[in-house]
Amino acid sequence: MNGIHEDSRPIFQQIAEKIEDDIIEGRLSEESQVPSTNQFAAFYKINPATAAKGVNLLVEQNILYKKRGIGMFVAEGAKEMLLEKRRHEFYEQYVVTMLREAARLGITTGQIAEMITATTKNND
Repeated sequence: MNGIHEDSRPIFQQIAEKIEDDIIEGRLSEESQVPSTNQFAAFYKINPATAAKGVNLLVEQNILYKKRGIGMFVAEGAKEMLLEKRRHEFYEQYVVTMLREAARLGITTGQIAEMITATTKNND
């Protein structure tokens, strides 16, 4: 999360996304302990309450859970939940938006498929 302070989104959301990325990319596995809010606060030079807000956001989504007196841990099934969430966001943010713009420009779904195929071939 280089440049955490340069991102326009609230820092607590950036912390939550950093943890999500670590889970998706396998740096944090299910049932592993996540850094403490104080560790996040020290590393990113932020208020511990801000770090806690990011962690708690993931607790509310059942991605993390607390072991009393020990710390926060990645929940079982968290990676798949996050992948599903990100796939849905991808669909809404990119696919739906692309199809709306294509319709406005008179581009058919067949033409879109051809564009994607051509791009994929060029990148192979």
